[in-house]
Amino acid sequence: MRMRKTATILGAAAVLSLLLSYFPAIARAGSGDLTRLAAAENGDGGGTSVNLVVQQVTVRPVRAYVGDVIEIDVVIDNREDGSDTTWAEVYANKKSVAKQMFRWGSPGAERNTRLQIPWDTRRMPPGEYKVKVEAFVFHDASPFDNELTLKQPVILVAPGSAFPGGEPAGGSVTEIDPRYK
Repeated sequence: MRMRKTATILGAAAVLSLLLSYFPAIARAGSGDLTRLAAAENGDGGGTSVNLVVQQVTVRPVRAYVGDVIEIDVVIDNREDGSDTTWAEVYANKKSVAKQMFRWGSPGAERNTRLQIPWDTRRMPPGEYKVKVEAFVFHDASPFDNELTLKQPVILVAPGSAFPGGEPAGGSVTEIDPRYK
């Protein structure tokens, strides 16, 4: 009986030793850090932390005719060392209207990724649209800052119609994450 327990313990120690030699990040982590390492794994095998922040969104024009293309400029900050490819997605009144895939965290790359996402409004009905940009990534250290919503809505009117208040087509609005102001 005692011999079996010793063999089991030695077998477990051998497996643990093998794991530690192949995954040195586990060896450096304390027991409380193992959960963080597992959660921070972003798929690149490095066990690095991931933290994307939608830092700034600029929309122009904010008064447009149905059928116009609205340009959405986005700045996404990579606050950690992870790298991957993901989508930046534009929502208008909670409906996805445009998206663009981008690579972030490449070695030697800038921390900020700048995107220009066109929103084709041809199939949109006239109205006011609350615009939100989201850069979702699994295992983000702070998922609450993966999106930024504009306070001012985009107004679409039928071609030839007047805008509310008699304002002309055009204009732009920029929203910046308060931590970057």
